[in-house]
Amino acid sequence: MIYMAQAMIHIEEETNRILSIVKAKYGLRDKSMAIDLVVKKYKEDSLEPALHPEYTEKLQKISKGKHIFVGSVENLRKRYEK
Repeated sequence: MIYMAQAMIHIEEETNRILSIVKAKYGLRDKSMAIDLVVKKYKEDSLEPALHPEYTEKLQKISKGKHIFVGSVENLRKRYEK
């Protein structure tokens, strides 16, 4: 069973029109679905990458990979500035 929160909200007329456009463009049943879509898009585009589970998985893969220890910036320069 999926719990869905219910909320009564007050929005500006322009916001209401935009939600209607989103609803029509994506063939959504109601404005609740339009709000869900807009919030999900915001999450993908704007929230810090560290909050995304995919980012955490990617970091774990990187940390398990092969690494070259150089010790210091000086050693790094010696290694790659030839």
